Amino acid sequence: MKVYFIGAGPGASDLITVRGANILARTPLILYAGSLVSRDILAYASSDAQVVNTANLNLDEQEAYYRDASEQNRDVARIHSGDPGIYGALAEQMRRLDELGIAYETVPGVSSFTAAAAQIQSELTKPEVSQTIILTRTSGRASAVPTKESLTSLAKHRSTLCVFLSGGNLRSVVDELATSYPPETPVALVRSVSWPEETCHRSTLGNLLNEIEPSQWRLTTLLLIGDVLTTERAPESKLYSRDYAHRYRKASREAI
Repeated sequence: MKVYFIGAGPGASDLITVRGANILARTPLILYAGSLVSRDILAYASSDAQVVNTANLNLDEQEAYYRDASEQNRDVARIHSGDPGIYGALAEQMRRLDELGIAYETVPGVSSFTAAAAQIQSELTKPEVSQTIILTRTSGRASAVPTKESLTSLAKHRSTLCVFLSGGNLRSVVDELATSYPPETPVALVRSVSWPEETCHRSTLGNLLNEIEPSQWRLTTLLLIGDVLTTERAPESKLYSRDYAHRYRKASREAI
């Protein structure tokens, strides 16, 4: 018996991995976070699988399903939104499974920040612009962000910054970012990425709040900020340059 933590991706059902879909097809018990995961993902499940929406279950109640499945020697697929390793409340489930002696495996998924980059057709790392991506979030009732990881301190790096769950605190987020990022820094707000209701707004840090109504961006909103988001031409990587040689490719004769 094994529990599979499966990343369902940010929303669209076809963004699940092949491995995740194959596991769903053969797993008799499926637990999924119905408040975050589209029901369309269940199309990959077997027609006779037991499906449980965990949106209204606390951790103890979820653990009970793991216990019962272990007694019956039934595998369990636990579906998380995005990638389970990012804001997935995964560690606490693993800890309980360790205490129960139940084996588990994590199947990675597409995170909303990579899906957002795809939606706005932007690379989050560009040569000589930024080679660092910082993933963070704003504090909420479920868990607080440590003081040492305040937006003000992270903004000092001026790297590409992705702020999860930022919609409810958008005004304070912009104020904190503005302590280090210039007002002309490009930003992108992406809500419900890859869902049918997906919405995106591109602007600059200084103009953003003048162009949108923050109350309309409260839920499932990701804020991206950094010079990589500019549409201006950036220096090209040497990786594909004709004068760059490596073990698989020689430099062109013209460049030598």
